[in-house]
Order: sequence, then structure tokens, then C-alpha cells
Amino acid sequence: MAFGPQAGILITGPSGSGKTALALALIAQGAQLVADDQTLVCRVDDALYARAPRAIAGLMEVRGMGLARLNTRRLARLRLVIDLGEGPPQRLPPAQSRTIAGVALALLHRPSPRLLPLAIRHYMMALERDG
Repeated sequence: MAFGPQAGILITGPSGSGKTALALALIAQGAQLVADDQTLVCRVDDALYARAPRAIAGLMEVRGMGLARLNTRRLARLRLVIDLGEGPPQRLPPAQSRTIAGVALALLHRPSPRLLPLAIRHYMMALERDG
């Protein structure tokens, strides 16, 4: 997911954890799909960039509906990881990060879903604006 070329989000979690639902909610807030199911990540200097493999670019699997073709962003700089894995959301969690290929990214672990799409949109738009 991306809110512009410099504000990419990597959503992780087990099957059925709500990754697609969150992605669709973010799209409703103005985000663009970068990749679904498989994401190619490459490091350039001190930044990570995400893109979809050619074979599945522009496709999102929506459970119960099949494959949906969406407008996508070809490449986005990753700035945030949202992990929808096990565990209850914390009310005031400490700042966390996840390191991928030697690059630390901000991490939200199992955030509360109610206001998440709107909160993420504002967070990522600020990153895009401020660099």
C-alpha cells in the first residue's frame, strides 16, 4: 500500500488476519495498492522499496470474490510495517520497529482497527509531505 511514492506500508500477518480488509479500507482513504500476496523488496542505500512481481501486478485476491484488478503504484518506499499477527492491541504501545534487510521501519503491531485506516492515512501523508 502507498500514499505516494515515499509513503509505503507493508501489511503482514497470517491468512485471515484482515490484511485485505485493511488494504481495501486504506484504498478507500486514497492509498494505492503496490502488491498483494507477494511483495518484492529491495534495498537502495538506506531505504527499502516494494513492488509486485510482474505476474500478479495490479491484482488483489479478495476472499469470497476472487481476483480484483486495481490501479496500482508500481514502486513505493517502505516507511511503515503493520503486523496483524497474534496478540491483543495495546492501548499505548511503546515505539517499535522491524528491521528488514538492515533497514529499520516503524512498526504497528495489531493496532485497533476502528480508526486505523484514517490514522494511517494522516501519518503517511505527513511522511510524504515531510520526507
